[in-house]
Amino acid sequence: MPIRYLATARRDVSDADWESRIDQHRNRRPSHWSTVETADAGDLAAQLESDPHTATLVDDLGTWLTTEFDRQSAWDAPRGTITPAADSLVASVENYRGPLVLVSPEVGLAVIPETRSGRLFRDEIGTLNARIAAVCDRVVLVVAGLPLILKDTAAQPEGAM
Repeated sequence: MPIRYLATARRDVSDADWESRIDQHRNRRPSHWSTVETADAGDLAAQLESDPHTATLVDDLGTWLTTEFDRQSAWDAPRGTITPAADSLVASVENYRGPLVLVSPEVGLAVIPETRSGRLFRDEIGTLNARIAAVCDRVVLVVAGLPLILKDTAAQPEGAM
């Protein structure tokens, strides 16, 4: 079965450590997976819409969000500036018909950051995670390497939830 890996991290040749991490991550993937670096190939929602049937792993929504803030110069803009991009992504996830796995950080379990950009990221990723979870069939939180199933509509009796 073909598997597509949508990598959301943006490469930065001036940061040798970051480049090394990306290369190590890429080298761990099976060779038969196709990789699309979404920061270079266009927006994540468009990538999902371009092939809504192939098994796809998106890694990760936190780096996608950071890239969106950078792309739109939204770190100091009013809250809600990236909402249209998030709306598009949520719709693309909701309309996806193939197997889709989304990786996202959970930052709401930590202290509230002191900086505006930290708080903005924390709030926006929390909102995005909730919106994505609402349209997904299954949601799993991994803590200390242990999966906690938060939502599994296939396991729910009909009419529950």
